[in-house]
Amino acid sequence: MPHATGRVDPARAVVFAPLDGNGRAALVEQRLSDAIVSGILHDGERLPSESDLSRSFGVALVTAREALEVLRDKGLVKTRRGRDGGSFVTFDRESANRLLERRLREHSRIELRDFALHTAAIAGTAAETAAERASDDDIENLVRIDAAADPGTAGGARRALSRFQLEVAAISQSPRLVHEEMKLQSEAGPLLWMCLREQEYRDRSALARSRIIAAIRDVQPDAARATTLALIDDAFDWLVDERARIDETTADSASDQKDSP
Repeated sequence: MPHATGRVDPARAVVFAPLDGNGRAALVEQRLSDAIVSGILHDGERLPSESDLSRSFGVALVTAREALEVLRDKGLVKTRRGRDGGSFVTFDRESANRLLERRLREHSRIELRDFALHTAAIAGTAAETAAERASDDDIENLVRIDAAADPGTAGGARRALSRFQLEVAAISQSPRLVHEEMKLQSEAGPLLWMCLREQEYRDRSALARSRIIAAIRDVQPDAARATTLALIDDAFDWLVDERARIDETTADSASDQKDSP
């Protein structure tokens, strides 16, 4: 089975993978918004053309066009005309954080736990199976991915985590696990890994990668799974605390407005 490394950036492959369902413009817009606010798509980056987007996502041309219009309205994309024109990412950290926080508030604790449980089931099984099946070349690939990681920013840490988890899934030699991992990264990843905005959690993610590589090298499937699950549990706990903080801040702001003359 071909691995995720050496051909395309797996994090970007997740962004532009075909959509499940009926291909509504809202789904295209959500996929691209998540990629922008999580740092996978960079500020100033040119997006694929409308026709290329429609082919990548498996949607009608008009659907891709509508999604780009919404992104422009949100200030996440600007379109220029002419030979060097196209649609370009306009990343504003404060706006991106507000979008993610708004999305976080739309999910209950039960829904967030479901995200975490589903992610843990897929990523944990992939890590466990990879430890049983990895070759020396597979381990070298994981080491290279870890060495190339850029933990200095949330986007860099997110891309490193995405690439690492997809490679672990590929090493498991299960196409279904790879497909599920890609699907989860596009649907749950932007929320679940919001914690990577903080350096402490970027450091934890880097340490977890090192421990997972060691467990796979030493053929310790239980350790590979346990380390993966612990990382996801940390992310879930951070999400719950962050949601409570946002709710409290919003309530305080509403109270202040009510009390003001």
